[in-house]
Amino acid sequence: MQSQNYSYPLNPGWSTAEMETVIAMLRAVEDAYEVGINRQELLKRYWAFKQIVNSKAEEKQIGRDFERESGYVLYRVVKQARESDARTIKMAGDQ
Repeated sequence: MQSQNYSYPLNPGWSTAEMETVIAMLRAVEDAYEVGINRQELLKRYWAFKQIVNSKAEEKQIGRDFERESGYVLYRVVKQARESDARTIKMAGDQ
């Protein structure tokens, strides 16, 4: 498990609830790398995340910022969840 001494990329214009939703998605990405996460739960969090971050450009920027901070790749996790039939998403040694 990686040390979590990093901050989440958040937009100060978001409400507290919106920030919590974005953080929940980024934590799901962390879980996918560290312990695995239920695929349906991940996709549910991604859907909620997309209600807040609805532009592709903003999603990519958040993904880049999060990868720079944590080493975890939002895009790869979502891609794996979309393409897989597995019940659990667990990223294998991508770091």
